[in-house]
Amino acid sequence: MNITEVRVKKMENEGRMKAVASITFDNAFVVRGIRIIEGDKGLFIAMPSRKTREGTFKDIAHPITSEAREEIERIILDAYNSEPAEVGEKETEESV
Repeated sequence: MNITEVRVKKMENEGRMKAVASITFDNAFVVRGIRIIEGDKGLFIAMPSRKTREGTFKDIAHPITSEAREEIERIILDAYNSEPAEVGEKETEESV
């Protein structure tokens, strides 16, 4: 599968959460709600998740292999870093 579109919406004053992204695979399947977070070691992505009855969080969608995760993270963070300075006003569309 190929990532055919990346959209990034930067957040204003959201603490460590810097943006929300979505990715489209093969112009046929989209994953929304991927969070870009500022961690102690830099930016990373958090896949969409849901709170369980026990109070923990489980990913709704996530890469199976570390290689796929690294590629998805690289592509999303590249789109985030190329985003203009205006925060929360426009989404980036990047074909990969």
